[in-house]
Amino acid sequence: MEKRQLGSSDVFISPIIMGTWQAGKRNWADIKDSDIVAAIRAAVDNGISTIDTAEIYGDGYAEQRVAEAIADRRDQVELLTKVFANHLKYDDVLEACDRSLKNLQTDYLDLYQIHWPSGSWGYDEVPMAETMTALTKLKADGKIRAIGVSNFSAAQIAEASEYGKIDSVQPPYSLFWRAIEKELQPYCVEHNISIISYSSLAQGFLTGKFDLNHKFAEGDHRFRNRLYADKDNYQRVQTALDHLRPIAATNPCTLAQLALAWLIQQPQTSAIVGARNAEQAIANAGTLQVELSEGDLEKINKIGRTVTEPLDDNPMLWDWS
Repeated sequence: MEKRQLGSSDVFISPIIMGTWQAGKRNWADIKDSDIVAAIRAAVDNGISTIDTAEIYGDGYAEQRVAEAIADRRDQVELLTKVFANHLKYDDVLEACDRSLKNLQTDYLDLYQIHWPSGSWGYDEVPMAETMTALTKLKADGKIRAIGVSNFSAAQIAEASEYGKIDSVQPPYSLFWRAIEKELQPYCVEHNISIISYSSLAQGFLTGKFDLNHKFAEGDHRFRNRLYADKDNYQRVQTALDHLRPIAATNPCTLAQLALAWLIQQPQTSAIVGARNAEQAIANAGTLQVELSEGDLEKINKIGRTVTEPLDDNPMLWDWS
């Protein structure tokens, strides 16, 4: 799997990235530690060298499962993690990084990201300069190789860039969720900032396994996904999937692989995708074997817009109210 440069840093990442939100278990149902560890190992064995996690995923639990999975292969992977919105003061950033290093059983991170902008989720506002000063110190000390942000607008990235080099942004982005294409993606192209998409399969909707009658298990956060909660949206999703199936069949690939193959062909974009078990991780890695023609890419693009054009401009994928 040919790697891609992360912004202008000396870090190179795989186009498909192993996501580990589910490894923290919070807001997920029916997650088994042994399956997650096996999934991460299978991902690495099949060419997905980059693993994304965060301190907030189970308060370090996901980071610990990543460490367990890569204990004998740290030199084969790129580790990405995030500092949450309650730890953006100078000393808190340094302490949070050290906790993540301990959880991940490593002495450096390939990418350290601000998970949410200051003031998110009701936490204190912290000046961008203070947070970025801490991050640039961590970089100078060799504890992190690159700095990224997540859930930032173009304007927020521009502000952060006044105090240090930003090499990546992590927004929700998929064939069925494309708010970043209006402003954020053009900004990233202009400034050579990598886009690391999350919810790259619209939280599983692009797999085609959730029909109109699907009920999520208790504790599964996806019932709050705006694509699912609004029945008109969900009907458009089902219709779009029906139109995508013939394209997948002619390539041949799964619906998920088709959607991911389209996504990593978008400007600056690599895609995070989670897996509950080794079988799913191996299937995700198979995306790189899918070669879509220009005609296929345009057909997929038009089908996706039947879902996204009726949506409002709110970039938040969930309704947490």
